[in-house]
Order: sequence, then structure tokens, then C-alpha cells
Amino acid sequence: MSRVLVPLADGFEEIEAISIIDVLRRGDIEVIVASLGSKKEVKGAHGVVVLADTDVNSVDVATLDMIVLPGGWEGTLALRDDENVQKILQIMDREAKLIGAICAAPLALHTAGVLKHSYTCYPTVETQIREDGFSDKEMVVQDANVMTSRGPATAMCFGLQILKKLSGKEKFQEVKSALLATYCN
Repeated sequence: MSRVLVPLADGFEEIEAISIIDVLRRGDIEVIVASLGSKKEVKGAHGVVVLADTDVNSVDVATLDMIVLPGGWEGTLALRDDENVQKILQIMDREAKLIGAICAAPLALHTAGVLKHSYTCYPTVETQIREDGFSDKEMVVQDANVMTSRGPATAMCFGLQILKKLSGKEKFQEVKSALLATYCN
């Protein structure tokens, strides 16, 4: 079974985080939700509180197959500025493990030096990353081991693309069908 880390910081975008966590768990992926600090409760940008499974400092990176960062402006800035998250991203990239980010979170990948040439993100965030390689045409962009997506409305398709990458087309089709997500390729 694949293991995916989803680190959460106060101010995360709830639709993105919860959609990705839910889709992956429906696909039998082990998802570890980790807070940046020692507190278990992490408050999203719109007041939704999520209980983390652990804190990011306790995660054994060697056991992970992927890390996925949800957006939300405050949450993204916290992920960008957190030394441990940045270190995990660099380790995962060095080992060619999968890395994902949605909405504003590609900014945290850029800071870690792991964002590849082709990517997408929430509109206007590319001006803080770089416009070269940015695409606003696709819901999900993959370049090497890095997958990026645009924002809340693309979160379910992003989760399904991650599922397809980790578990194959059959599991992707099964979960996609059960979710009635016919608009996700």
C-alpha cells in the first residue's frame, strides 16, 4: 500500500486538503495527515478544523511514496517557511519520489528548489514563482516526479490523478466512477 503525507498548516484550503485525502483513502492509499506543530487541530482558511494524525516532525520520510501540499495562502506560506517541510520536499525529490502541490502550494515547491519547469497553480501565484513553464490550460500538470494543480475546483481531479499514478488505471476508474467524476480524465 502506498503512503502519502499531507502536511497541514493553519490557513490551508479545506476543499483541496479534504478532497485529496478522501479520494486517496477511497483508493486504499494510506494518507498521513500531519500538522506543522505539536497541536492536533489545524484550522483551515474557512474555519473548518481537521485533526491531524501526527506532526510533521514525527514522519519517517523513508516510508513515504509521496507528499502532497494543499494550498490556501496562509497555509502555503507556513509550508514554504517550515524547515522540516522544505527538507522533506528536498529528500523526496532527491530520491525521485512523487511530490504534489495545488493552488498556491507550488510556491513552497519553488522555495525548496523541487518545482520542475512545467507546472500550474492558482492564477497570479505564478508571478511569485516564474511565468516560464506555467500553464493555465490544464487541471493537472506533471513534470518528472512533480504534479501540480490549479485550485479548489480541480482538487478532486488532482486526487484522482495522484491515485492513478500510485495505484494504476483500474483503481482510478473504480474510484472515479463511484464519485461520478466523469469530468476528470
